[in-house]
Amino acid sequence: MSFRKKLWIGLILLALASPVGIILPDKFNAGDAWGEWNADKLKEMLGFVPRNLAKLSGLWHAPMPDYGFAENASPAIQYIGYITSGILGIVLAGSAIYFISKLLFKKEK
Repeated sequence: MSFRKKLWIGLILLALASPVGIILPDKFNAGDAWGEWNADKLKEMLGFVPRNLAKLSGLWHAPMPDYGFAENASPAIQYIGYITSGILGIVLAGSAIYFISKLLFKKEK
């Protein structure tokens, strides 16, 4: 089996395993993932929100907030959202790498 095929299989398996990010924090009551805090959560944790972060907090809104399709969806729908987000991310990153490498490394005949 070629390295490329093994790589794709590994990436797909990781995408399929991504719902563990929902299951484990919920099971152990761990809360949000480290660094995935919004301005309100930072204010709660630190007592303040850094000035520039407060200015920029509304600049970007994720296409799939919380990696899902609906805010209060059932766990099964959340898992599907996580897997879909993972596969979409793999496809987008892989496509970008492929096209950039085609531009940078043209085959000489």
